[in-house]
Amino acid sequence: MTQNSPINIIRKGITIRGSLSGGGDLVVEGQIEGLVDLKNHLTIETTGKVQADIRAEQLTINGEASGNMDASSRVAINASALVSGDIRAPRIVIEDGAIFNGSIEMDVKLPDDI
Repeated sequence: MTQNSPINIIRKGITIRGSLSGGGDLVVEGQIEGLVDLKNHLTIETTGKVQADIRAEQLTINGEASGNMDASSRVAINASALVSGDIRAPRIVIEDGAIFNGSIEMDVKLPDDI
């Protein structure tokens, strides 16, 4: 989680439909459908299901996510995750056992002398 930012939680049994934006970290144990635009860290727990285009600084997926995902810092897809969609981030980690269907784009600058 991001230092000194509030942690917000969408608990299991809660469904949000529409656009969700703001600062602070967000933990999703329930469901989101629509658009998620966060300044900090989004964590989708094993009970969480997000069907949305996501923009965040960091994204950690333990549950289900589908849609286009843009992270300015890092995306971590853990072993329990089921992910479908295109990901754009400078750093991406996919653990063994995770299910991923989509494409990955990483903007990496290579040294000129290669």
